[in-house]
Amino acid sequence: MLRQNGFAVQNGHSQNGTYDRMAKQGSSTLAVHAGEQRRKAYHALHTPIVQTATYTFANTQELIDFMESSIWGEGAEREEYGRYGNPTVDSVERKLAKLDNADAAVLYASGMTAVTSLLLSVLPAGSHIIMTDDCYRRTRQFALTFLQRLGIETSVVPMGDYEAIEAAILKRKTRFIISESPTNPYLRVADLERIADIGRRHKVQTLIDSTFATPINQRPLDWGIDYVLHSATKYLGGHNDLLAGVVVGQADRIAALRDARGILGGIPDPHTAFLLERGLKTLALRVEQQNRTALAVARFLEAHPRIERVWYPGLESHPDYATATAQMKGFGGVISFEVAGDLRSTGNFIDRMQIPYIAPSLGGVESLIEQPAIVSYYDKTTEERLALGIKDNLVRFSIGIEDTNDILNDLDQALAGL
Repeated sequence: MLRQNGFAVQNGHSQNGTYDRMAKQGSSTLAVHAGEQRRKAYHALHTPIVQTATYTFANTQELIDFMESSIWGEGAEREEYGRYGNPTVDSVERKLAKLDNADAAVLYASGMTAVTSLLLSVLPAGSHIIMTDDCYRRTRQFALTFLQRLGIETSVVPMGDYEAIEAAILKRKTRFIISESPTNPYLRVADLERIADIGRRHKVQTLIDSTFATPINQRPLDWGIDYVLHSATKYLGGHNDLLAGVVVGQADRIAALRDARGILGGIPDPHTAFLLERGLKTLALRVEQQNRTALAVARFLEAHPRIERVWYPGLESHPDYATATAQMKGFGGVISFEVAGDLRSTGNFIDRMQIPYIAPSLGGVESLIEQPAIVSYYDKTTEERLALGIKDNLVRFSIGIEDTNDILNDLDQALAGL
């Protein structure tokens, strides 16, 4: 028996019954066991769905003890009301924190709720944020429209231009540097250590949306980033059947976000938390398969005469290949590529694909394929799309867990029809 963090630890579990991240097991072990109570209610193997909006007290003294612990103590060990906490949600939050090597995590009703709640919770009126230009367009839209109404300014700088990031910092006004890594749709990879260094030197907090990477391929906190965000709808859930988002980080920062969530109200429901915890148990297995297939597909596409360009950080032709190989364990399951053709012929190619579904989103067990010019920017002209960096012949392919050779054969037959 070992002593870690003040607890006696045996077989990776502490005396309080929860899995201890100091046991240093691998990603699959963490995905299955981390954060869960060893002995659960009703002797269940899985964390039960605690489907309640309110919690009761046996008597007035129990209520007083709860209030005393909540106000003056280190936090109560039970819940009072559903907007402030739920045991099923608590369990998946602990697991998410350990997977990202974080102190704590706070779960939200969606990825967008996670990023909007974070920014609304910590940004004062009149402040300033910096965002890279390949960030998710809805995040940019929130910053450039809704935050602007609150007097919060946003500077959008080119992805990968760290001098531009530093030059955009406004003394005593800039509060956040925000980027994705890898980005959507061109899979640009941020130099996390460099961004963290800029933030520390200027006393500016840093946020990385790591949805495309997952904690299996990348852990930005290990590189000095302050906050990490995931759309748990994608790889973490893994089955295209839930909406959720999560922010992980240091305990004090996450505690403040959890308090704010009780006010802003973007809470997840317990059934969603149950589905997310179930999906997380196979996260490492799914991501490893998606990594392998995506790299094989990227190499196949790069060599194909009907493909003009492939964007995948595992290829030496990608502008951030060196950064990706230095800080990522795998390159992810999303590939973007440009077909030799126009808007219509690219759509015809997609229609010929038999395995992937035509759909937005990514990260699930099913392969999904889309044409960003239609899915996200159909309301704009070709010229307007080009100004945003979106070509009519661009395809985003989210690899599922189907057999690699089947996906390669499907691509081969679809491209033969061009």
